[in-house]
Amino acid sequence: MTAADVAKDYVDQGHPRRWLILVVMCLSLILVVAAVSSLNLAIPEIRDALEASGTELLWIVDSYALIFAGLLLFAGALGDRFGRREALIAGLAIVIVTSIGASFAETSVQLIVWRGLMGIGAALIMPATLSIITVVFSREERSRAIAIWTAFAGAGGALGLLAGGVLLENFFWGSVFFVNVPIAAVALLAVIAVVPTSRDTQHRALDMTGAVLSIAGLFALLFGIIEGPERGWTDPLTLLGFIFGGILIVGFVVWELRTPYPMLDPRFFRLRRFSMGSVSITLIFLTMFGFFFLIVQFFQFAQGLTPLQAAVRTLPMTGVFFVMAPISVTLAKRFGPRVTIPFGLVLAAVGFSLFGIVDADSSYAIVVIPILVMGAGMAILMPPASEGIVSSLPSDKAGVGSAVNDTTREVGGAIGIAIMGSLLAIGYRNNLGDATAGLSAEDAELAEDSIGFALSVASRLPEVEATGLISAATSAFTDGMSISFFFAAGLVAVTAVVVAKFYPGKKEVEEEIAAVQRESERALQLEPEVSGAGAGGD
Repeated sequence: MTAADVAKDYVDQGHPRRWLILVVMCLSLILVVAAVSSLNLAIPEIRDALEASGTELLWIVDSYALIFAGLLLFAGALGDRFGRREALIAGLAIVIVTSIGASFAETSVQLIVWRGLMGIGAALIMPATLSIITVVFSREERSRAIAIWTAFAGAGGALGLLAGGVLLENFFWGSVFFVNVPIAAVALLAVIAVVPTSRDTQHRALDMTGAVLSIAGLFALLFGIIEGPERGWTDPLTLLGFIFGGILIVGFVVWELRTPYPMLDPRFFRLRRFSMGSVSITLIFLTMFGFFFLIVQFFQFAQGLTPLQAAVRTLPMTGVFFVMAPISVTLAKRFGPRVTIPFGLVLAAVGFSLFGIVDADSSYAIVVIPILVMGAGMAILMPPASEGIVSSLPSDKAGVGSAVNDTTREVGGAIGIAIMGSLLAIGYRNNLGDATAGLSAEDAELAEDSIGFALSVASRLPEVEATGLISAATSAFTDGMSISFFFAAGLVAVTAVVVAKFYPGKKEVEEEIAAVQRESERALQLEPEVSGAGAGGD
């Protein structure tokens, strides 16, 4: 039986071990997603242990995201070409080695390097998980499998916070990395034992020029996004990142339109199911990453909770994801993605709006309401949006399709932290007032930087002055947080309108796919690739 025959059998009936494979894929996925949120809780301890500067702390967090997001498209293409199972095995092995290295780093530079190398492993893992699911499940069951995958993808941030909080309560800061080792080892053994290999049956040559352009373009763009809040959005280095990133991405598009075997054919973005799914995922992860960035600070600084207490308070979002993501499949089948995705976006917008009226004195009974509403909206829209992306491409391109889905998440997340973090900082400084008037110049500068530094300054002041500074800083922080959440609500609401207007119906999807295929064949003189199969044998 040929690889194409096996793949056709998977499409019609599904792999016999498909549900066990799904468990392994979700376990691998959790490693990647939780690695971002768990580190945020450890930053204060890392700062003290390694005597890290503010810039070094920024790059300890962002080196992972920069490498991860920059390599996703190429990593997806590698999986398509050489085997998705093999890419997943390589990624898990890299995570094991780099997690050990990060756990015992003795300097900030060492930790930055290990975190960056860990991003390579993550880039190999994440697209492989979704592309393998796409291949081993039949058309009938694929929607439910993707819904479960998206539930873990969405809930992973909260689970990472919880794990980080528990570890930091009992162990040293390196434990947030070392915990990856046994989990990745179990996942690695399971992948070897139960996951079939699958790859592009066309055996096309790798598009190395496209790979270099995409990697360099995404690196430059993300560098600008990451450095913007730190250096300023008009800083020459920030602007250079955006300019070079834009030029390289345009060059990538031009090259992909001209090469006979593109890594990612830009014509796919003319498929509105593909492009609207990408827009939805980008915008919802933009706001979700921003939410996690803000809510941890709110619980710890504005409400005075420990890292573990803060993490526990985000857990309801995890529960909502696991309950609502499967329900999303039923809604999508009943009403179609054109209704389900905007409905989820509207719910998320309502949740963000409710967060905009929360303040430091709000009880948890009040705070949990927007968490539940927002989480429900995200859980409803993610499965059909993700399926719209990966199902728009031929099975031979499952890895690249999954990588597009993942890249939109990571780029959206980086933008969300940058923009919502900047709005928080602007609102904080503008509302702090004259609370720092009686402080030394050095303390005033620190207090105006963030609520965390303001609380540190207050700890050194007499009680009356400390109380005044804490009250002013807390109020200014919640004012800035409200600005960020109202921005998120407006952005998500606009996205809902756009998706409702432009998402295609079932007949339009078929017509668009046929039109794009005809154009690709005519322009590139390729034979039709209507349903290329991407699976090999066990």
